Parts: sequence; C-alpha cells; structure tokens
Amino acid sequence: MNVKKIHWIGVGLSSPPGILYLVKQGYNLEVWNRSTEKASKLLKQKVIINKLDLDKLKLALNANDLIISMLPADMHLELAEIAMNHKCHFLNSSYYDSKYITLEKDFIENKKIFICEAGLDPGIDHILASKLVDDFKQNIKKDDLSSLSFTSMCGGFPLKPNKFKYKFSWTPLGVLKALRSPAKYIKNFDEIEVSFPFKKVKSIEFQDEKFEIYPNRNSIPYIEEYQMSEYINNIENFVRGTIRLDGWSKAWGDIFSKITNNEDLENLSKELWKLNQYDKNEKDRVLLYVNLSANGLNGKMIYNKTLYIDESRNIIQSAMSQCVS
Repeated sequence: MNVKKIHWIGVGLSSPPGILYLVKQGYNLEVWNRSTEKASKLLKQKVIINKLDLDKLKLALNANDLIISMLPADMHLELAEIAMNHKCHFLNSSYYDSKYITLEKDFIENKKIFICEAGLDPGIDHILASKLVDDFKQNIKKDDLSSLSFTSMCGGFPLKPNKFKYKFSWTPLGVLKALRSPAKYIKNFDEIEVSFPFKKVKSIEFQDEKFEIYPNRNSIPYIEEYQMSEYINNIENFVRGTIRLDGWSKAWGDIFSKITNNEDLENLSKELWKLNQYDKNEKDRVLLYVNLSANGLNGKMIYNKTLYIDESRNIIQSAMSQCVS
C-alpha cells in the first residue's frame, strides 16, 4: 500500500498509542479533532493537529493518502465516501455494516484499501479465532468430529473493581445502545435470538476468576468469516460476546430496567458519565479470550484450546487504548 500521508480523524482516549507509534516510526501524519486543545493534552508530542472541518479535510487530501477514522461508528460512512472521492485508502476499528457494500466495491475497483474491524473487538479477536481454526483444521479430521463449540468474549473494566463493576473511558452511550441491540448466536445446535442481550447473562470461571458473559450482536456471519462453514452441521455452540466483572448484572439492575422501558439513553449516558469515569492514573484491564472445543464420535473431547489477552495499564495509556489502536 503506497501511502503518501496519514490523516488520523478523532483523538479520544483510544487514539494516543496508535498516533504516537506512527510518529515514532516517522510516518507523514496529520491529526484532526474537534478540540485541538484536548488532542494536544492527550498526545504530548510533536504532531500536526488540525481542528476537524470536513471541507478543510477534503482540501488537504491527495490521492493515496490514508484516512483512519476513530470517530463514532455512525460517522465512518461519510469519511469513507470522502476517502473514495479523493482516491484515498480508508481504515476504521468499528464493525462492518451492510451500508458499506457498494462503497467497498468502489474501493476494490480503484485498488484502494478499505478495512473495518481493525481494533480489539472486533479486530484482535478475529486473529485469535483464525489461529485456533487453522490449528483445529491441521489436527482434527472432519470425519472424526461429532460436535464443535466456539466462544469469543471480550471486555474492559477497572483493574480494581468498583461498586458499579464498571467504569467508562468515553461516553457510555455506545455501551447502552449495545445492550439494547438484539443478539443472535447458536446454542445446543439451535439459532437463538434475544432482543436484550443482558437477559442472557451467565457466570463463568476463567483462570480461577469469576466473570459474567453475555452475547453481543449477530454471531452467525462469523461462522463463514472464520472459514467454519464446512462444520455448520457440527456446530453445537457459536457465540461472540462481552465479558464483565462478577456481580456486574446485579450492579446494573436499575440500568437494565431503564433500557427495557425505553428511557432516554442520551440523558442516562450523561448521568453515568458523571458518576463512573476512570480516575486520573487509575488502571484499567482488558480481557479477551477465544475458545474452540470439539467432541469426537464417541462423545469424548478431542480438542480444547484457548487463546487470550489479559492486559492492564494506566488509563492515560490504557490497556484498552493499547489494544484498540
């Protein structure tokens, strides 16, 4: 990929590690953010910081530049269209959306890079899943298989648990919307769809610690993405989801009631942000684990492997930001 200049759009708490890495590596980089003052405080390093104005961004673009969007997911499409119109490459860390289908074809036809899901979850989780599936295929014959189960869980939370069992490093609105978004997955060979994923919370133990997990979004398309379609009749369980601290569902009981009753998420988000932000210098923790297991024709387990990341850092250069950017 021949990139002339990188335009990093959006400087939240997840952005500094990625930006500082690019600066250190000597890339031609400009940063764009609504607040240049906020961006300067976070980066603390020599880098060109522009106030985000899409008209000015368009004037600054040249063919083969790369736009990296770290803005909210609903703003990626407009930036992707700008990138295509200026023959630029485009990358973001959010989920792929069906609204990108036509646009992605334009990028391919023009030999430009278009990448989504290049963060932690989605992102690194895909890498771990692919490694497990490749290893599975190398070691297990399909004819020896009776059932297969896949689980991928990811979450971030304070290293030292608080009463709320969670803290926010950016606006809570995204977390709240996700809890209101339907989830689809496979359990006991059946497709399950649930309107409110938090109603399917269950307790697990991982590395001698107790956690809670629940399904997230639509897991089904990832059977094909992970090249597991040949096992479709063998898949007993297949779920991608979120992991939280033990006791999270109890601590969030009132929040669940408000979400179920369709209360205004904007106001709820502002309230939660005031009460549950990370403190200065507080450490966060990221846990991502992916497990693939299988039973043979005799019902006994013939494969069971887990890959995971368990990372903790200071919130200024947080574990979450290190993994996302």
